[in-house]
Amino acid sequence: MPAPLSIVIPALNSASDLPDTLASLIEGLDAGLVRDLIVSDGGSGDATVLMAGDVGAQVVTGLAGRGGQLQRGAAAAKGDWMLFLHADTHLPAGWAGVVSNHIENHQTAGYFRLKFRASGIAPMIVAGWANLRSRLGLPYGDQGLLISAALYRDKGGYADIALMEDVAMAGQLRGCLAGLPATVTTGADKYLGQGWFWRGAMNLWTLVRYLLGASPEKLARQYNR
Repeated sequence: MPAPLSIVIPALNSASDLPDTLASLIEGLDAGLVRDLIVSDGGSGDATVLMAGDVGAQVVTGLAGRGGQLQRGAAAAKGDWMLFLHADTHLPAGWAGVVSNHIENHQTAGYFRLKFRASGIAPMIVAGWANLRSRLGLPYGDQGLLISAALYRDKGGYADIALMEDVAMAGQLRGCLAGLPATVTTGADKYLGQGWFWRGAMNLWTLVRYLLGASPEKLARQYNR
C-alpha cells in the first residue's frame, strides 16, 4: 500500500531556508509516511532547485506567486493526503505520529500551532495572535496545511492569486479545519527587518482590506513595496 502523504513546498530563492526544512521531514520518511516531496519553484536564481533535486524531490516550475506555486505542486502530488509547507517552516519532533493519527482518524484539514524562531516578548505576542486567529478559523500558510486530496479537490484548491491564497483557502475550508497538537517553527526575517509590531499591524491591515474586497494584486504590490 503506497505511503499516504505528499509534501508540497513552494519556494523562491529559498536556498538558505530549505536545508533545515528538508531535514525536519526525515522523520516522516523513516516512518514510511511520505509518498513524495514536491518543491514548486517560482524561478529561483540561487541553489534552491539543485538542493531539491539532490534530495530526490520532484521539482515543478512556473511563475512566482505562492498561490500558483501551491496549485501546481498539488497537481503533481500523488498522495491521498497533502501537507503544504512553507520553505522556512520546520516540522517538530513527533510530527509524523501527529499527522498519521490525523490521517487515520479525521476527515478535516489540519494546521499546526505557530512559533517564531526568534526570542523575546514580541515574537510570543505575534505568535499568540496567530494561534488565536487560527482557532477562529483563519490559519495562515506558515502553519502548514494538512488536507486530503479529496477535500482539496472538493473545495476547489488554492487560488492562483498574488496574495492571500491561504486566507482564501481558509474561507473555503470553513467548518472543515482542526488544530493539530504540535507546533511548527517558522522564520522571522520580515519581522526582524521591519519591526514586530509594524509588520504585524501591516499584516492585519492587509487582511482587513482583503476581507473588505481589495484585490490581491493591489495588496501584493503594496505588501512587497
